[in-house]
Amino acid sequence: MGNGGRFARAAGIAFGLIVLASAAQAAPPPLRIGWLSSLTGALSSAAIAQNQGVQFAVDEINAAGGIAGRKIELLTYDTAGDPTKAVNFAKKLVFEDKVQFVIGPVNSGESLATVPILAKAGIPNLVIGALDELIDPHRYPLAFRAINTNRQWISPANDYALKVLKRSKVALIGDTSGYGTASTKAAAELLEKAGVKPVYSVLVDPNKTDLTDEMGKARAAGADVVMPWSAATGLLARVLNARGEAGWKVPVVGHPALMAPPIRKLLNKPEYWENAFAVGYVSTTYTADGKLPERTQALLSRIRQKLGTGELDLMFWWVALGYDTVHIVEHAVKAAGGTEPAAIQKVLEATHELKGVFATYSWSPTQHNGFPDHNTLMNLANTFHDGSFQAAPQQ
Repeated sequence: MGNGGRFARAAGIAFGLIVLASAAQAAPPPLRIGWLSSLTGALSSAAIAQNQGVQFAVDEINAAGGIAGRKIELLTYDTAGDPTKAVNFAKKLVFEDKVQFVIGPVNSGESLATVPILAKAGIPNLVIGALDELIDPHRYPLAFRAINTNRQWISPANDYALKVLKRSKVALIGDTSGYGTASTKAAAELLEKAGVKPVYSVLVDPNKTDLTDEMGKARAAGADVVMPWSAATGLLARVLNARGEAGWKVPVVGHPALMAPPIRKLLNKPEYWENAFAVGYVSTTYTADGKLPERTQALLSRIRQKLGTGELDLMFWWVALGYDTVHIVEHAVKAAGGTEPAAIQKVLEATHELKGVFATYSWSPTQHNGFPDHNTLMNLANTFHDGSFQAAPQQ
């Protein structure tokens, strides 16, 4: 090759490098979203399902070009349900990873520790814990809840036990986590406002292997309904097993995890899942003709291949919620024209009737809880099919 050829080749390489460098400079930086998820541990079943929705939404949005031309970079950390790990990862997301948003943690006990940290750092946080204390527009102006509040779970469960089942001698069973402790207390307070004082109340370690003693005490106290408030499926399965082994036909009414698919594998007998009722959602409840709401069915059809072709073994409402959280970020960034926290806050506080799959969301300057009351209803626990449920009988 002559000097002219070598010169032309070198010039071409140099030009190509310049083009690549210019393209790299022109490409907008990725939108960094932190995702705090308890993918392992006693409270993992919900997080695993929600992770499917989060990942799918990110993949869909990135395949379509990103948010305002910015691809999403998802930074996922497994907290294992441990508040200390959640705090450490939250700090890492803020100070090392420099994220623009944080979704989660999944569990309220962890969120109690992380929400103040993220608020102080000025990072918009989509809260998916249900405890009422997690949301305060004055203390945590950048925290917006996408899931229901805890009282939006407890109130319909109480109403079903008292008004539909006509029960009044309530046994409350919670776990010793931050969520279980606060929920059992809130449930007792709401029951007492309705004129009902629980005949028995106890908090147990979510890993306790046998609840025979607790269920025996509830029965001896004259309970005619057992109401467990825990997100730990293992604990809830042991409540059902202890009831079944004792031959006690008392109804069990409570937390959505009471109908989670992992429970089916933990029951000593399938019939122990009968006469159990859990708070569910309109979005994942079959209509009388066996159909799901249109938006739910559309997402299920698109994500089906990723979840497998067999019977789904996860609660689809968690998938839908995870999917929605990423699209809430998309909505906020597009409407704000960027990721400046004050602009994001302004957009979300002006958001009304944002249609998602899990719910239709509305927030305001004084109300950072976006989930509507009318989106919950009671489900019959042992009717799980392909991620969704049948409505509980109303009489």
